[in-house]
Amino acid sequence: MKSKRVLITGGGSGIGLATAKRLRDDGYDVVISGRSKARLDRAGFESVVMDVTDEASVNSAFAQIGGVDILINNAGNVKTAPLLKTSLSDWSDMLNVNLTGAFLCAKAAIPHMVDKGWGRFIVIASTSSVKAYPYTGAYASAKHGVLGLVKTLALELAKTGVTSNAVCPGFTQTDILSRSVDNIVDKTGRSPEEALKALVKDNPMKRAIDPSEIAHAVAWLLDDRSASMNGVMLPVDGGELIS
Repeated sequence: MKSKRVLITGGGSGIGLATAKRLRDDGYDVVISGRSKARLDRAGFESVVMDVTDEASVNSAFAQIGGVDILINNAGNVKTAPLLKTSLSDWSDMLNVNLTGAFLCAKAAIPHMVDKGWGRFIVIASTSSVKAYPYTGAYASAKHGVLGLVKTLALELAKTGVTSNAVCPGFTQTDILSRSVDNIVDKTGRSPEEALKALVKDNPMKRAIDPSEIAHAVAWLLDDRSASMNGVMLPVDGGELIS
């Protein structure tokens, strides 16, 4: 796998960093990107500063690192509010980082894969790509949209040797989950343990997902024996979507 070059957006922490470590252990040539150079430097991988919401920044980053064989679109964020109280600014932010970012990176990365006749395009989506949660309307709209992007690319690229898939985690042990817990504690007075229990109540396993479990799902999709996995929405959620 040393000949396979991987770019992971949002790779400086959380799911992105866990995936970078797993793929490095598997022998891939891993590059990570993000907006914070300091965070990227701490991660200990080859890296490039990139804002996925800015086309010029995306194009500049790809010009620096050259072509990649595998693109893991992991960069994302969530803001919560009742939909009718969501500002246009927050709505735009959610679509830009969670949907437009994947679109811009796909445009920059996939032509090289098509030219080589092999490639993997994977988006770290969410159970919010499939179901709704209260107070996450802008985030869910973006995540539903990115699943449409993945499926469309899967059909358009089907004869090129490039596949397009989405991994859809439930609530995962990341900084985003920690902020969600803190938000509940601040607004309701619940303990952190009670807040986490409320967030994972729809997961039959009643626990948050470990980032390494998402990394394992990504690694499985990259295996040549998974070459027919195309346009797939792969849940890693403890059974939430079937419960």
